Amino acid sequence: MGQNLKDLFKNQPKDETVKMSEGHEARFLQKLDEALPQVESARSNRFRFLNIAASTIVLLGLTYGAIKYFNPTIDPIESTPEVVTTNKIKSMGDISPDLKKVEDFYLASINLELSKVKLTPNNKELVDGYIERLKELNAEYDNLTIELNENGPNEDTLDALINNLKLRLNLVMQLKEKLQEFSDSVLEQESI
Repeated sequence: MGQNLKDLFKNQPKDETVKMSEGHEARFLQKLDEALPQVESARSNRFRFLNIAASTIVLLGLTYGAIKYFNPTIDPIESTPEVVTTNKIKSMGDISPDLKKVEDFYLASINLELSKVKLTPNNKELVDGYIERLKELNAEYDNLTIELNENGPNEDTLDALINNLKLRLNLVMQLKEKLQEFSDSVLEQESI
């Protein structure tokens, strides 16, 4: 059913009798020239702003890409050599991995034992006294850390920091023992 148009026109006899009027082609081209500039000028006015905006965006994108490619930013963390200065020490764990293990062990043990303490209205006064003492030791630990930052790591300061941690852990253990004794005495009084 579908026929090729070329074949259809080849097989059709040419009609030599049909002639166009003289100047037909010139009139057609003139009408075409008159209509075409109007359409082009309407389109160009309408899209001129969009063309300029798109060109500007592309140009800015290429400029930004070129700047990033040719001038890579230097990451200050990666570029600085690793030199331990006294201003960057925040705790004794920053001095060596072994001291960090010691510090983490004591702090974890203190926090674990404190989490096991059960506060009741009966033992609140006893616990508050121990908590006040722990706050004093914590403040002293902070002062020792400041001293460590100002004077740099030395044996005396590190020993004082470790002893502070030991003392805080012992204090928490004493608190637990006192609470156990207190609860045992309360149970004995209730049973009598």
